[in-house]
Amino acid sequence: MLGFGAWSALAWARYGHVDPGRHPRDELLDRFLPDPEVDEYHQVEVRAPAAITLAAAKETDLQGAPLVKAIFWVRAVPALLRGEPFRPQGSRGIVAETLGLGWGVLAEEPDREIVIGAYTQPWREQVIFHSLPPEEFAAFDEPGYGKIAWTLGAEPLGPNRSRLVTRTRAVATDPQASRRFRRYWAPMSAGIILIRYAGLPLIRNEAERRAVWM
Repeated sequence: MLGFGAWSALAWARYGHVDPGRHPRDELLDRFLPDPEVDEYHQVEVRAPAAITLAAAKETDLQGAPLVKAIFWVRAVPALLRGEPFRPQGSRGIVAETLGLGWGVLAEEPDREIVIGAYTQPWREQVIFHSLPPEEFAAFDEPGYGKIAWTLGAEPLGPNRSRLVTRTRAVATDPQASRRFRRYWAPMSAGIILIRYAGLPLIRNEAERRAVWM
């Protein structure tokens, strides 16, 4: 509990203070969210070619990791308390699952990177994700929303090695939405980050398994 409180305090303090030099540049993501209030970056090296790594990242069901499954269950508790039935997620890959929730593909570089985005109000009890055409995403500024974009990428490190990268950026469309998003992000980001830490090894293992059977 103390650890969660410390993380929430840190996330609150860091919100809106993004160092553009802290992480490697991502020109594809920069087209859509160049000045974020949140910028989370995670990576792991994989003994597989970049194309195989990205395919595994897109297709792996992250709920194969017990920690991820537990986090999704905890997120469902408020709905259960409201009397809504628990509907476990299917065994789809993360990209298919996300697109099914209303997100949209903003850009894709085959075998290298995919960028997915939506605008939403994550602080509400029932969160709805809205996609936008890629050419409209960067300029969208309707008050009362947060814009979120995240990536899956595979950077070649050699013929049989790559770096799997996932990045999440967010920005609010007006000051009031920024305050609401910050109150949401400070406690909830812990679960989001844990999903990344638990999911990356799962994807790495799947990519390396596929590489063996090439």
